Amino acid sequence: MPPLLRYPTVDELGARAAALVARHPRDARLRRAGTSREGRPLWLLSVGHGSHHALVVAGPHANEPVGGATALRLAERALADPRLHQGADATWNLLLCVDPDGLRRNEGWLHGPYTLGRYFRNFFRPGFLEQPEWLPDGADHAALPETRALLDLQDELRPFLQCSLHGVDVGGGFVELTHPLPGLPRRVAHTAARLGIPRELGPYDTLYWPRLGPAVYRIPPPRRGDLVAAITEAAVQSTWFHPYRHGTVTAVVEAPMWGVAAVEDGTAPADGPGVLRAVSRTLRHDHLLLERLLARIRPHLPATGEAERLLAPVDDYLLVAPGLADAWDPDVVTADPQPLPPLSTAHLATLRIAGRRLALRTAGLLHRLVTGAGRDPTGVLPELDRIIDLWCADYREGCRASWIPVARQVEYQSRVVRAAFELAVRHAHTRSRSGEPGWGSEAAVPMHRE
Repeated sequence: MPPLLRYPTVDELGARAAALVARHPRDARLRRAGTSREGRPLWLLSVGHGSHHALVVAGPHANEPVGGATALRLAERALADPRLHQGADATWNLLLCVDPDGLRRNEGWLHGPYTLGRYFRNFFRPGFLEQPEWLPDGADHAALPETRALLDLQDELRPFLQCSLHGVDVGGGFVELTHPLPGLPRRVAHTAARLGIPRELGPYDTLYWPRLGPAVYRIPPPRRGDLVAAITEAAVQSTWFHPYRHGTVTAVVEAPMWGVAAVEDGTAPADGPGVLRAVSRTLRHDHLLLERLLARIRPHLPATGEAERLLAPVDDYLLVAPGLADAWDPDVVTADPQPLPPLSTAHLATLRIAGRRLALRTAGLLHRLVTGAGRDPTGVLPELDRIIDLWCADYREGCRASWIPVARQVEYQSRVVRAAFELAVRHAHTRSRSGEPGWGSEAAVPMHRE
């Protein structure tokens, strides 16, 4: 099967998986693990017949399509090397896309050309309450069929390892873990260096989380909070923690699309407070501008389900932006202060990228709303085009964001997943030898090689 040089669509993921099974009928199987809200199949590709299961979840965020390509790459590698399943007494279970409806809505940019302007003008990511990994009301009350299918898989397979495949649109690669995997930071560093992938040493997502090593972070246990906290902090009830009771290690593996070297600059900044003030000021300015544009657009939108799907994330982003601007501003004392940790140059670069990301996603969704309506009665499209071009130029020129080819993104993410797999197997063997509950044989599992 030729390497993927561009992101696969929903249909291409299913077709390529079926072709893989046709060539390897003894070791590969494809089954429907569920159905999306709009009736699309959730395909599960399984490789091997081992007693112990690894679960790989691709596409939890619709605008992060690298995971589907990575899942296919992992299947190919496992089929080519029986030590990855027979030798480890393991089965690889690869959920090719857990949100196929959302991925379908990103098809305007999936095949390129890969420019920031094309990406953001065709961007889609559902609102927080329609993202399949989140459990805002707990697993017992999960309403989305995609979420229910994933929860059922976790309880059926009881995986020793779950890898959730995510993408960073602008920034660097990093990993989040529910349990430590000693040795993973070194593997991530080696892989990133070999492939020219910047590591994100201060991700916005992990700002208040424990650090296990460079670009590797510990996900804190979930806690109850309001909607704003849930949107802006990933430490909420989620399918990452649902299989914790089975002893599952969950690794969230982030791979960047446009890399920024500054996100791996761990040096102390010359003027951290000044940068934070500028980032907060810019976010407040952009938020007010976008609110005014939305007020002009909203009355003229059709009352359709599609318009509501695009408006939901717009409302989410506009809801959280003022609070983030205040939280990052050293001159603002919030009602529930959570002091920022000591910030490196990498942290400041990431916060600048995160603030701009909120604005660009919102502008891109507003652009889709107007173009989808087929008319622009208030004449906002020229203004939206102007600010999207301006903010994309800031990413290119101010942040030095540069495109990473799809094949390199996939290779990076697949190598990190394989490293997590090997370390999780080794950890389980160690526990078994010490008398703790463990699994697997002592058969050789291939060491990580580049």
